[in-house]
Amino acid sequence: MNDNHSEAYDEHEDPEGQDGQDGQANRKEREERPGGTGDVGDAHRGGHEPYGDTPAGPGTPGGPGTPGGPTDGTGSGPSHPHPDQPPRIPLPRASLEDTGQPLPPLEELPKPPPLVLEHPVLKSLLGAWALAACSAEETAAVEDHLGFCGACADEALRLREAVGLLHPPESLDLDPGLRTRVLEGCLDRRPPRIPVPEWAAPYDAEAARLDALLRDMGDAEWHAPVRLRWFEADEATSRRTTVAGVIAHLLTVDGLVALALGLDDPLGDVTARTPTPAARTEAYWRGSHFPPTRSVRAPWREQSHDLVRTVSFTGGGAGKLSVAYGDFELPLHDAMLDRAFECWVHAEDIAEAVDYPYEPPSPRHLNRMIDLAARMLPTALAVRRRYGLASRGVGRHLVPAGAPGRSLRLEIEGRGGGEWLIPLDSPAAVGSAAHEVAHVALDGVEFCQLAAGHVSPEEAAAGQVGDREAIRDVLFAAASLSRM
Repeated sequence: MNDNHSEAYDEHEDPEGQDGQDGQANRKEREERPGGTGDVGDAHRGGHEPYGDTPAGPGTPGGPGTPGGPTDGTGSGPSHPHPDQPPRIPLPRASLEDTGQPLPPLEELPKPPPLVLEHPVLKSLLGAWALAACSAEETAAVEDHLGFCGACADEALRLREAVGLLHPPESLDLDPGLRTRVLEGCLDRRPPRIPVPEWAAPYDAEAARLDALLRDMGDAEWHAPVRLRWFEADEATSRRTTVAGVIAHLLTVDGLVALALGLDDPLGDVTARTPTPAARTEAYWRGSHFPPTRSVRAPWREQSHDLVRTVSFTGGGAGKLSVAYGDFELPLHDAMLDRAFECWVHAEDIAEAVDYPYEPPSPRHLNRMIDLAARMLPTALAVRRRYGLASRGVGRHLVPAGAPGRSLRLEIEGRGGGEWLIPLDSPAAVGSAAHEVAHVALDGVEFCQLAAGHVSPEEAAAGQVGDREAIRDVLFAAASLSRM
């Protein structure tokens, strides 16, 4: 029995038998394998698969009591992998702020490597670079590339110039007096080599303001309908045109001043029936093959610059020239004020057509325009009296030239305000407070609207005291100053 038992033992366990060294090596290898120890693990690895319904037992991979397997329900089984194996879920790393160690200084932090981009990619980034829409790394890469690529450098320069055109140099919502204040501040520091005469400054300012309004208009707005309004024989008259047609009207009437200064006539070969502003405008409109478009802005703008430049070069003596309006004449300094007034009035017509706010001129320039209208009232009264449109007045008598006569006190309130004594009986008479027979008070802008034919004499909100006929004559004479 003992011998047989010994043989069976030797056959199965071979404890350091004839294969002692090989057996120890095999047992050590089986124990170190992560799949468990013993012959069951060897059989599993040899290809003997357990039945699908057979639960995993002790010592089988994934079974209770094995590394990586669940516990046996008593909590005695291991719940972590083998000590020599890494954990399946890494433990969270401690933040550098929690260790108490000093943080590295910012300048020692590693900088990101520069971008290395191909030429087509860099070329495609030029548009974004011109708009300042690239990242810091892309900007550095593009600018480094421009240093040695001439074609891309030329393209980048063109794109930057195009981007500059997208931003208007000034806003239309600026204070209308800002330009005057800036110029005055500059002139206080260093006067211009060729200063603009003071009587030409209102036209220079109003032309610049109108040009700023026109600059941002779209093509459709140039064809917006505009109705020109004025009074003729005590009746309201109007003429329909477009924004471009209004600029053409200003171009042709400003041409009367250009002719007086020896400049080119904007009508060119077109001939007007009479040299009046209305006839010249109608001739220009008829001579155009197509209705005026935004292209009319360029010649009007260039002519306005030429007028200011010419009167500046000729000095104060040029103001004594006469400008013929067909049926009357004005000295050049008054004609420039008249053109400033018309420029402002028609700019308001355009702004109303395109639904854009527009401010009156500066008080100083508005005062000069009101003064011109007040000085023209006696002549307008005489013309209306000649045609039977004004009363002769009770006890009216002619006075010698330069002598005082019946007068109306015109008081202008608000912007550009002041007082004027208007002689009623003769253009050659002198207004006199001692012979005052009536007093009228009006707002400055409303008086200009009356003189432009945009407000009727009956609708003018005027404070009135004194001779009613004299007051009516003066208000209708102011409306008669308007024209196309």
